[in-house]
Amino acid sequence: MTNDDVLSTLDAPIRAAFEATNRGDSDAFVAAFAEDAVLNDWGRTFTGRDEIARWNTNENIGVQSHFEALAAMIEGDTTTVQIRVTGNGYNGGGAFVIASDGEHITRWDISG
Repeated sequence: MTNDDVLSTLDAPIRAAFEATNRGDSDAFVAAFAEDAVLNDWGRTFTGRDEIARWNTNENIGVQSHFEALAAMIEGDTTTVQIRVTGNGYNGGGAFVIASDGEHITRWDISG
């Protein structure tokens, strides 16, 4: 499967966050999250859009990250996406475990 094939299987807010990252659109990235969403980056927790925006500036779009979705598994409201990240920060593989209510991301866990 290609990146586009995998993205087409994802809930709209998850797809929006991936696409926003890849085009460098911070406003759209943060808007994909619920007001009280939680982002857990290897044990560092960021709660709410303001903290997620700061994470984004330091760890994601701010370092020109690009996400390639390799595979996805959906169970209920939770999607696990196997990814490859490139950019001027972390480069390598891993997994995102993302919960969505269909309109917004409610939780995003980053792990290996």
